Order: sequence, then structure tokens, then C-alpha cells
Amino acid sequence: MKRNYYILDVFTETAFAGNPLAVVRGAEGMSGERMQAVAHEFNLSETVFVLPSHDPVNTARIRIFTPQRELPFAGHPTIGTAVLIAQLDAPGLLSAQDLSVVLEEEVGNVACTVAHRKGRAPRASFQLPTEPKEVAIAPDDALIAAALGLEPDDIGFEKHFPTIWSAGLGFTFVPVRSMEAIGRARPVMSCWANGVGPADHPNAFLYTRDVAREGSAFHARMFAPSMGVTEDPATGSAVAAFAGAIMQFENPTDGNHVYVVEQGFEMGRPSLITLGIDVEERQLVDASIGGAAVLVAQGTIDV
Repeated sequence: MKRNYYILDVFTETAFAGNPLAVVRGAEGMSGERMQAVAHEFNLSETVFVLPSHDPVNTARIRIFTPQRELPFAGHPTIGTAVLIAQLDAPGLLSAQDLSVVLEEEVGNVACTVAHRKGRAPRASFQLPTEPKEVAIAPDDALIAAALGLEPDDIGFEKHFPTIWSAGLGFTFVPVRSMEAIGRARPVMSCWANGVGPADHPNAFLYTRDVAREGSAFHARMFAPSMGVTEDPATGSAVAAFAGAIMQFENPTDGNHVYVVEQGFEMGRPSLITLGIDVEERQLVDASIGGAAVLVAQGTIDV
């Protein structure tokens, strides 16, 4: 059966940057095994399959796959799918007003807002579907450094030390002392499983205060080779969980705060992810992820 697919670049306003995403619409009747095979064929960090929603008040249900496994939630698939649905299904309304798109994901309903911007790529944002939680204790610095091809003294800066947080998907957050050090990082597979976590899908989200672009708060890289993603150009679900690390180490004052996380620069896929947090009485009460998306290709696949 022929099904329509679309390729978008997400967390960028220009084509051939950001994080590429495949979206297959009309995925009714496809098994999980077939979806996994298609995701492996596209071989992007994630592929989305769009299905009718369980609850008719919601926009759609989506399933998200890396080349090797299904995910309960991911950021750039959520942003890209919301933008695509708004562009394809309600282009007239989108040109006149912001649109609400509610996506059913395994983690729960994710409420998105898609904004049309004249002369610029459309932008979407979503509220975090679940509060960031610290879900495990990170390995010690020496093990993390060995897994990343770094030295132990490359790990940590200011008050920041490695932690593991989740806002629907767990990530090991590794603060790195400099841009030079983060540029040297690479997964060392002989040390990988013991050097990072979580245990069921080990990964490492590296970040540093040094940035390549004025206006960014952090520079980041993300490695997840055991999930079929050697390096990811932009990881919205990690930045969502990063809100927990920011609360722990940055101690933001009450009010609204915006942090732009740059990622993918070492890959030639510069990406900008906007994290918004709302703090009351020194507690995180709300957080959002935002970014632009550009439709770059479309076609059909016989599956």
C-alpha cells in the first residue's frame, strides 16, 4: 500500500540544517515491526507514523521510532509533526492565527501550538508532558570520561556535575568544561555501557557554557549509538529533561526564563532549541520546548 511521507528539518529555519525527520501519514494497518523496518530504511534519528487519535478531541496519535527502537516521546518528532499537520490540514487558518495541535504519544497527550510567521519557517512549541525527574545516579566521572574519549578533568564546570533526568525519556547529562573538550568527545563502545545510562538505553547529552552563537545559553552534543543514533543533531526530549538539571544547578529566580540550547554544530547541522521555564517559589511549575521546522521533501513509500 502506498503511503505519503514527508521529510522536515527541525529546530532550524533553513533547509539542510537542524535535525531531519521523516513523517509517514496514514499509517493505519501497519504493525510495529513494519514501522521499525521503515524507520531503519529512512535511517534518520527518528521517524514518525501518524494514526487516528484514540480520543476524537485530539488531533492525531503518533508512534516514534529510531532506526533500532520505539520511543515513548521525543522532541523534534513532536515539533515537526505538529508543524506538518498544521501546514497540510489547515494552511488557511495557519496563515491567520496560531493553531493548537494535540498529539497522543505513549508518554501522554502533548499539547502543541503552531505559529505562522510571514516570510519565515513556521514554529511550534509544546508544554512538557511530564515533570522532569532525576531517575538514576550517573556513573563516576572517570567512567563517563572513558566512555566519551575524554579525560576525567574535562567533566564538570562550576556547580554542574553529571546527572540523569527524564521528562518522558531518560538522558545522562554530562557537563563539559569547554568547547574544545566537547569537540573531542566521541562514543567509545568498549566502555559505553558502563560509562553512561540509563541502563535500558544508554546515552550522553554533553553540554558546556561555551557557545558558538551569540544568544545561546549552552552548547550541546548527544550520543546514543545503542539506539541507532551515533550522534543526534538536535534532541528536544533531552532539553526537556535538561530543565531539571537547570533547576538543580542554575537555581533560577522566580519568573519566566528562556534558554536557547545550540546543538548539531559539529555535524554541520546547526540547531537551536528553545527551553522555556516558569519558576514559582524556586520550584519549576511549567516548561516548554520550541523550535522552527522546514518541509524539504515528500513522496510515497509502498509499505
